[in-house]
Amino acid sequence: MLARKSIIPEEFGLPGLASRMPRKPVFRDRVNKARFIAKNGSCNLAHKNIREQGRFLQDVFTTLVDLKWRFTLVIFTMTFLCSWLLFGMGWWLVAFAHGDMDSNRSRSEQWCVTNVKSFSSAFLFSIEVQVTIGFGGRMITEQCPAAIGVLILQNIVGLIINAIMLGCIFMKTAQSHRRAETLIFSRHAVIAVRNNRLCFMFRVGDLRKSMIIGAAVRLQVVRKTTTPEGEVIPIHQIDIHTESTVTSNSIFLLAPLIICHPIDRDSPLYDLSAMELQCSDLEVIVILEGVVETTGITTQARTSYVTEEIQWGHRFVPIVTEEEGVYSVDYSKFGNTVRATTPRCSARELDEKPSILIQTLQKSELSHQNSLRKRNSMRRNNSVRKGGGSMRRNNSALLVPKVQFLTPDGSQNMAVT
Repeated sequence: MLARKSIIPEEFGLPGLASRMPRKPVFRDRVNKARFIAKNGSCNLAHKNIREQGRFLQDVFTTLVDLKWRFTLVIFTMTFLCSWLLFGMGWWLVAFAHGDMDSNRSRSEQWCVTNVKSFSSAFLFSIEVQVTIGFGGRMITEQCPAAIGVLILQNIVGLIINAIMLGCIFMKTAQSHRRAETLIFSRHAVIAVRNNRLCFMFRVGDLRKSMIIGAAVRLQVVRKTTTPEGEVIPIHQIDIHTESTVTSNSIFLLAPLIICHPIDRDSPLYDLSAMELQCSDLEVIVILEGVVETTGITTQARTSYVTEEIQWGHRFVPIVTEEEGVYSVDYSKFGNTVRATTPRCSARELDEKPSILIQTLQKSELSHQNSLRKRNSMRRNNSVRKGGGSMRRNNSALLVPKVQFLTPDGSQNMAVT
C-alpha cells in the first residue's frame, strides 16, 4: 500500500522550513586547559623522558645556577667537606710515609709535618691550609718535597672551588628575574574602542625608581591550530604588534603605561566577537625585556591572559595625578576598570559596518540621558517631599493661639490675637 501524499508541498512543510531557516552558531563551552605561562611569569612546561642527561653535566656552572637554593647549599657544603677530607687523607699519608706518626720518634729528627699524629690532626691541618688559617701548631718543613707538592696542589684546587662556588652563589643572588619581581602587570586585560577601533589593552608598571633601559614589549597569541594538511600544532605562536610600536617595541617605562594592540586585519583577534572570545582557547603572552639601570643585566618579565581574564567592554581607570607640582601614582587602582561603550561584534564586522559603532554610541548616549533624567526627577520628588513637610511644619507654627482675658464685669471672653 502506497503512502498517501500530503496536500502541502514538502518544501513548505515544517522540516523543509526548519532546514532553510538561518541558524545561529552554537558555541560549546571551552574546556579549561593548562596555561603555558603562569601569572608570575613561570613557564608551565614539564620535560619528560630526557635520555641525554649528560648534557647537563657538560655545562656544570649553568646547572648549579639553575638548581634550587637548598640543593645549591648542600652541594656548596659537601664540596668543601669532601676537599678537606680528601687532602686530610693526603696529609695523613705523607706523615705516615715519612714516619711522623711514630710515637718513639725524637724531636731532634726531621719532621715532614709537625704535630700531625693522627687523622684528626691531619684533617685540621687540611682545613688550615685551604682556608689560609695559620694557628702555628702545625706546619710543613723544607725537608719533605712531597708535602710541598701536596700544599701547592691543595691551594690550586681550593682556589678553583672558591671561584666556582662563590660565583654560583653570586649569580643566583643577582639573577635577572629578581628585578622582574617589581615589574607588575594588570590582573585582567580589556577590549574596548580606542580611536574608533577595537583594541586589546593591558597595563604595565615598574615599582622601583631605577628605570629599565630600552624596555621592549612583545605580544604573542598561543593557541592550538590545525593546518589544511591536517597537521595539529599544539603551540602555535603568532606575534602581534602594539599601537605605538609599529617599527620599534621600545617604551619609556617612567610611569604605568597602558599597552594597546589595535585589532586590525593582521590580528588573530580580528574575527572574534565577545561571545566567540569566551569560547576560544587562545592565550595572550606578554613579554617585557630591558636592561637594569643599576647593574646592566638584561631582565625579562612575563605574564599571560587567557580568555577568562579578558574583559570585553571595559577600560582602565586613570591612576596618575598631579599633586602640588609632583606626579603621583595610585597603585591601589592599578588593575581597576570601568565599563565602556563597546560593540559586542568582532572587529571584522565593525570594519564592514561602521554604523554599528555609531548606533552603539547613540544608544549609550540615550541611556545616559535617560538615567540623568530619572536621577533629576528623583531629586525633584525628594525635594518636593521635603518641601511639603517643611510647609506643614511652618503652617503648624503659624497657627494663632487663643488668649483668655477678663472683662471689668468679671466675665471671661475668648479672643484670638
